[in-house]
Amino acid sequence: MQSNERKQKRRLTAQEKWQIYLECEQPGAPIGEILRKYRLYSSDLQTIRQAVRQGALEGLERSRPGRRKQESVAREHYDELRRELQEKEKALAELSVLFTTLKKKVNLE
Repeated sequence: MQSNERKQKRRLTAQEKWQIYLECEQPGAPIGEILRKYRLYSSDLQTIRQAVRQGALEGLERSRPGRRKQESVAREHYDELRRELQEKEKALAELSVLFTTLKKKVNLE
């Protein structure tokens, strides 16, 4: 076979690698047949197994039990929200005074 006639090794997607991993981890799985089906070598399977292990460890590391860290908000955004809240509280207080005044007027008439 000439070098320009050789088939290039195709890149597997993460989903394909996961499928290969699952197939190979079944009890009594014919590893050789599975590798031939996907045109892989045993070293490729070892690489996939290491990637799965590393991914699982990273996922478990991120999902530590206990209180979750609260997301922080940019200080500028926090200050803006704080000002907006204060303005609304002030407007609500003014409306409350007006409402009380109107209520007294209605009760006097």
